Amino acid sequence: MSLRKGANVWVEDKDLAWVPAEVTDVGNDRVQVVTSSGKKIIASPKKLLPRDPDADHGGVDDMTKLTYLHEPGVLYNLERRYALDNIYTYTGSILIAVNPFKKLPHIYNAYMMDQYKGVPLGELSPHVFAVADASYRAMISDQRSQSILVSGESGAGKTETTKLIMQYLTYVGGRAAGDGRTVEQQVLESNPLLEAFGNARTVRNDNSSRFGKFVEIQFDKNGRISGAAIRTYLLERSRVVQITDPERNYHCFYQLCASREDAEKYKLGHPREFHYLNQSKIYELEGVSNAEEYARTRRAMSIVGITQDEQDAIFRTLAAVLHLGNVEFSPGKEHDSSTITDQKSRFHIGMAADLFMCDVGLLLSSLCKRSIQTREGVIVKALDCNAAVASRDTLAKTVYARLFDWLVEKINRSVGQDPHSQVQIGLLDIYGFECFKLNSFEQFCINFANEKLQQHFNEHVFKMEQEEYQREAINWSYIEFIDNQDVLDLIEKKPIGIIALLDEACMFPRSTHETFSTKLFQNFQSHPRLEKAKFSCADFTVSHYAGKVTYQTDTFLDKNRDYIVMEHCNLMSSSKCSFIAGLFPSMPEESSRSSYKFSSVAARFKQQLQALMETLNSTEPHYVRCVKPNSLNRPQIFENQSILHQLRCGGVLEAVRISLAGYPTRRTYTEFIDRFGLLAPDIVNTSYDEKIVTEKILRKLKLENFQLGKTKVFLRAGQIGVLDSQRAEVLDTSAKRVQNRFKTYIARRDFLLTHAAASSLQAYCRGCLARKIYSAKREAAAASLIQKHVRRWLSRSAYLQLRIAAVFIQASIRGFLTRGKFLLGKEHRAATRIQAEWRMHKLQSAFRQDQMSIIAIQSIWRRKVAKRELQRLKKEANEAGALRTAKSKLEKQLEDLKVRLQLEKRLRISNEEAKLEEVVKLRSIVGALTVELDAAKSQTAHECNKTAMLQSQLESSMKEKVCLQKELLRMEDLRRENLILKGSLDDLEKKNASLQAVIDKAQKDSDYLIKQLNDFESKYEQLQQSLKSLEEKKSNLEDENLVLRQKAFSMSTKITSPKSNRSGSVRQISNNYSGADLLPFIEPRVLFETPISTRHTTQSQALSESRLSKLTTERHQENSEFLSRCIKENLGFQDGKPLAACIIYKCLLHWRAFESERTAIFDHIIEEINGVLKVGDEKELLPYWLTNVSTLLCLLQRNLRSNGFINSASNRLTFSNGLSGRGSLVLKATRLNAGLEDITSLIEARYPAILFKQQLTTCVEKFFGHIRDNLKKELAPLLGSCIQGKISRGAKSSRSPNGGTQHVPSNQWDSMIKFLDSLMKQLRGNHVPSFFIRKLITQVFSFINISLFNSLLLRRECCNFSNGEYMKSGLADLEKWIVNATEEYAGTAWHELNYIRQAVGFLVIHQKRKKALEEIMQDLCPALTVRQIYRISTMYWDDKYGTQSVSNEVVAQMREMLNDGQNLTSNSFLLDDDLSIPFSTEDISKAIPAIDPMDIEIPAFLLEHPAAEFLGRHAK
Repeated sequence: MSLRKGANVWVEDKDLAWVPAEVTDVGNDRVQVVTSSGKKIIASPKKLLPRDPDADHGGVDDMTKLTYLHEPGVLYNLERRYALDNIYTYTGSILIAVNPFKKLPHIYNAYMMDQYKGVPLGELSPHVFAVADASYRAMISDQRSQSILVSGESGAGKTETTKLIMQYLTYVGGRAAGDGRTVEQQVLESNPLLEAFGNARTVRNDNSSRFGKFVEIQFDKNGRISGAAIRTYLLERSRVVQITDPERNYHCFYQLCASREDAEKYKLGHPREFHYLNQSKIYELEGVSNAEEYARTRRAMSIVGITQDEQDAIFRTLAAVLHLGNVEFSPGKEHDSSTITDQKSRFHIGMAADLFMCDVGLLLSSLCKRSIQTREGVIVKALDCNAAVASRDTLAKTVYARLFDWLVEKINRSVGQDPHSQVQIGLLDIYGFECFKLNSFEQFCINFANEKLQQHFNEHVFKMEQEEYQREAINWSYIEFIDNQDVLDLIEKKPIGIIALLDEACMFPRSTHETFSTKLFQNFQSHPRLEKAKFSCADFTVSHYAGKVTYQTDTFLDKNRDYIVMEHCNLMSSSKCSFIAGLFPSMPEESSRSSYKFSSVAARFKQQLQALMETLNSTEPHYVRCVKPNSLNRPQIFENQSILHQLRCGGVLEAVRISLAGYPTRRTYTEFIDRFGLLAPDIVNTSYDEKIVTEKILRKLKLENFQLGKTKVFLRAGQIGVLDSQRAEVLDTSAKRVQNRFKTYIARRDFLLTHAAASSLQAYCRGCLARKIYSAKREAAAASLIQKHVRRWLSRSAYLQLRIAAVFIQASIRGFLTRGKFLLGKEHRAATRIQAEWRMHKLQSAFRQDQMSIIAIQSIWRRKVAKRELQRLKKEANEAGALRTAKSKLEKQLEDLKVRLQLEKRLRISNEEAKLEEVVKLRSIVGALTVELDAAKSQTAHECNKTAMLQSQLESSMKEKVCLQKELLRMEDLRRENLILKGSLDDLEKKNASLQAVIDKAQKDSDYLIKQLNDFESKYEQLQQSLKSLEEKKSNLEDENLVLRQKAFSMSTKITSPKSNRSGSVRQISNNYSGADLLPFIEPRVLFETPISTRHTTQSQALSESRLSKLTTERHQENSEFLSRCIKENLGFQDGKPLAACIIYKCLLHWRAFESERTAIFDHIIEEINGVLKVGDEKELLPYWLTNVSTLLCLLQRNLRSNGFINSASNRLTFSNGLSGRGSLVLKATRLNAGLEDITSLIEARYPAILFKQQLTTCVEKFFGHIRDNLKKELAPLLGSCIQGKISRGAKSSRSPNGGTQHVPSNQWDSMIKFLDSLMKQLRGNHVPSFFIRKLITQVFSFINISLFNSLLLRRECCNFSNGEYMKSGLADLEKWIVNATEEYAGTAWHELNYIRQAVGFLVIHQKRKKALEEIMQDLCPALTVRQIYRISTMYWDDKYGTQSVSNEVVAQMREMLNDGQNLTSNSFLLDDDLSIPFSTEDISKAIPAIDPMDIEIPAFLLEHPAAEFLGRHAK
């Protein structure tokens, strides 16, 4: 790599792995660089790697797009994306998932799954759903099984990733509803069960899987999940009996101890009390409740089909294992023997025996003794303490391992496998490469499995590279890559592999780990992958693909030996618990002869692994590499060294190395010319073919070994650095030229500014001198003027003061005289008014009293007459012919009585209100007179004071005789006035007393009226009771009338004549009466009800009833056929009125179907409408029937009333005890009577009619929803082309000779406008009410807003400047369409596009880096949330001008707000679609104008039907 000063490079660092730096000095063998922290470093050029200064702020979603594909480039890209919560990144088809250590529910909901459904891999942002969808689509299209390999170290999120993949596969391939407990549900619910028994806390992860799991999800030919199977590998059995701090044992033990009832039942306590659990001091996990997890485990067991008895047996077994671990041994009496230590151990072994349901003596014997089968017989050997402890632990491990295997087998049986399934998707969730300070046998097996998987991974990556080269049709030769077959041979090759030597050592009882290590080093002394540990003779080091790992062999032999102790098996198989006995089936005789049966764990694991690799080789693999960002399990912490190690362990860097061996840099021709076209502008401007231009540029720069594919140029490693170096030189030269021009401009500008400043300074000085002279002259003139005005102001002020004093004195005197005259006139008018009011009150009281007496007499007389009439009617009630006349007369008289009673109540209450008003007026007059009296008294006292003053003046001025005489005369006048005032005061007091008497009398009259009103209430109640009795008699008479009518039918020979007579009488009655008055005279149950059976039924009556029922059925069938024809025929519209709805309404009204108690005609109408829609074209029929059904619904709402409305209204007219209550009651009754005419004009609807109205409401909502959903389906592809139109045209763009780009015009937005025009034309052609059109257009534009906005946030290629301009022009077209559609039909559709309009406005605005966050949130994007603005800001890239997005400070502020998360309403940056119906039944009735269905012309072909005769008569 050629370096120059100012070049951007990566330099190695001990703590951060790689840090960005800039070259400051270049020597021969050394280069000085300055890191981003300011540190200066001297480094070798070979240890520096180039860095792209134009790297995207948010990183790239596919690391094959990186300009420099190397370790620091990959690491930096992952770090930038992780900081933006973009946890997924592609490396080709490999997905890298970085554990966020926080919940991101918005990227895993059903909406996101729907977004990735059917989308090709790489088209949307990287996601685990994309990998799952790619595997599912490949399985469906190629009919080949797939596999998804999820790997990573403990805590990287493998298990969660596997759950998400299964969740997505359930979403796209789940079984149809109604099939009972689904396979996918059981598979998903098996995860918490396997986690409880197979996961534990390790140093790196709180929920680490301590076993490998391969889930096979089987699919049928339709792509539906039909079965599943789970395979497990290498359960860490040693963890049951031995753990290290701060790890934990398996979760199920702690869950069982936290359960209250079961813990007490099995004599369990805190985990610190058990040896198998207290070896570590960690008993609880942060944020996890063991009790809740226990309940969750129980629930999972029930879901996968484990019975309650089996669950109890499982936890009984776990409790027995815990008690067994607390058994301690001490040396026995005999040599090398052992026995139970103390009473506590005896209690625990007793509990273990009880829980195992076996004999405690046999259990103790199996732990402390061994029987050896020889030719002479059985020899019993005692075991020492260490051997007894080992035997105890062996039993515990064996029981737990078999329990785990039983759970897996039970899950497989419960889920069920599909033997007919041809394809499947396998999910491999297996432990990643492990390297700890102390590595034992488990790490050796885990790393062996990872070596196998890495070999498979390398072959897959190499295959992808070859496919890429073949797809682009370039010339390529075989690429060598490092194969790890030598490591695999070292481990598994027979007969001298590590596993073979380990099995051989385990078969000899006296072999130790030291002898095993010695033999290992002897056989592999010169192997390059095997080394001897420095500080131990028995440990060895293997050079794996991810690094060197040193293994401690002290426990290798013990962990590899899987002895089957026959005493243990026999003891457990003899258990009285069928579950435990089933875990230990009986052994063959040849096996039972030996006390120990050896089985190699490594050999068995090797076989399982080989079967797994065969399965993977038969499938198409997909890879997900999970990465743990830090060891603290905290969000937003990125540890570079740890992640680099994981990338090496996961094979990601190996894939990068394979890519580097070929052509690591790949650019499309458009991207290459846009970046490096400036190196040869003469070539770019002379050709249209981008491939030819690219080749000429490379030839001009003298580069070799590049390849030109069909759409991309392929460069060797390092060539992109040469191109960037030359590009930087060209840019430097251009920058220097720009700087020269700019410095010239600055110097000239400074000179001109200095010249202008000097001229301005001279002008300013001259101006100052002139202004001083002018100020002096101006001050002299101003002083003279001020003096003149001051003198004038002083003179005028003195004059005005004198004038104001004189005017005030005159006004005071005149006011005093005028007030005296006014008081005299006021007293005179008050006395006159009091007299007039009193006379008027007296006359009105007399008139009202006489009127009330007359009304009372009339009421008593009418009551007497009514009683006589009632008695007369009772006598005449036996005659059947006179009953109808009596009934009608009684109803009319009852109505008259009700009206008169209401009138009397109104008159009495109005009289009471008038009296109350008079009393209030009199009281106000008395109050006024009292005030005037008080004023007169105060005036008299004032006059007395004046008299005293005059007397004192008379005594003091005896000399002034004339004045004294005048004063004496005045005193006499005042005395006279005083006497007059005293007399008027006495008169006022008398009047006050008389008024008080009048008030008392009025109060008595009011009490009398209230008493009379109570009497009338009691009389009204009696009348109501008599009315009820009359109604009962009326019902009896109607029953008898029905009997008589049926007898008349049976006696008549012709049915038509009485029927015509009856119809004529009904027509005559309908002409005389209307509304509610007609209801008692008409029998509404003629056409649609079954005739009512009576008690007096004879044989002739039964025959007549059958004939009547037959006629009714025929008539009903004719009516149904007519309605069916009206519905099936498209009758169209007449003056904007839907003919079908109007004709159906007129028919139902004529047939009196609304008043029928039982009828099937309404259900028939609904079924016919639904049948027409099923058979015909919904697109054409839905708007037509939306108009008809909504019109019919409005007609019913406006012309029907529910049954019992008047009764319910009249029942509310109850009387209260207070006077104010009676007044409000009378007002309510008055309003009700005033509206009775409107109520009675409505048709009283029975239950079927009300139900029909509800069905119509449901139909309107359903038709509206179908139209909306159909529009969304048709709009979806148009919206997809709109959001991708700019991208697709950009790929096909051609360059003009002047360097510009010529785009082929696109008509995607025109297609959408045409679609909206056709929609509007269709809706208005079917006369759909503007209310529905407005709601429909609003929801359609809301869908457009949601779809475009979500696509913009999900597709990074759409979030650029050019696409923003393209979408802005399309939105302008939509705005123009809305304006042309007018507000009547479009409504608030433009406001529904707020989100996409603001997002597009943000894309096309310039100088984003200068915008503050507050300005963006309040001015540019007020409707968008912080998460949405953050998403757009980080995904934005300017493909036209190369500008940057918002500043780093703004991004940091938004990240802080997102991390706080307190004020955020939602975690999702996507919008949800609103599927609700945006209107109610009341809205429809208010919005749709009323129509008259009676003035329509019936089509001629309908009048030919017999059931439509009445329509013809109405038309005439």
